[in-house]
Amino acid sequence: MAEVAIIVGNPKAGTYGEALAEAYRSGAAAGGHRARVFALSQMRFDPILHEGFSPPQPLEPDLEVAQRAIGAADHLVIIFPLWYGCLPALLKGFLERVLQPGFATVKANTRMGFRPLLTGKSARIIVTMGMPAFIYRWYFGAHALKMLKRNILGFVGFAPIRDLVLGSIETVSNEQRRRWLSEVEALGRLAR
Repeated sequence: MAEVAIIVGNPKAGTYGEALAEAYRSGAAAGGHRARVFALSQMRFDPILHEGFSPPQPLEPDLEVAQRAIGAADHLVIIFPLWYGCLPALLKGFLERVLQPGFATVKANTRMGFRPLLTGKSARIIVTMGMPAFIYRWYFGAHALKMLKRNILGFVGFAPIRDLVLGSIETVSNEQRRRWLSEVEALGRLAR
């Protein structure tokens, strides 16, 4: 059984991303895993890291709960819409606030000057977007996805990090949306 933390990185409530999160949570439960959904649209916190990482900025109660869940999780799922080629600012702020030094990394006498603390955890990123997925990967180089995988999640120790890119989200049929929900539910059963 795995512990799963699911983050919905859309500041707007009632989105398809929340439906994807619920599908993943449902699949995880069916697979015998425990999963918890954190919809940023429902959380209250300041997304701005006002002084950088030093001194540490105290976490609001919603962030404390999310940080504990991520710390306890074996698997992290992040679901977000692609906005202007990147993740929503609220999601970036959430990650900066939660993945603080001391929780996500610690200074160490290594070549990099730090040691990641969130090792032994896997992650899945699910991105929705208006453009076709192959255009995002081929022409745009999937840079937001690469940044999140390498420069944030990989930096703090998550591995492996898998992804699912759902393109043309605004123009696909309801049947396609239902198929994607089923696919995400099946991924939840595996929780990896």
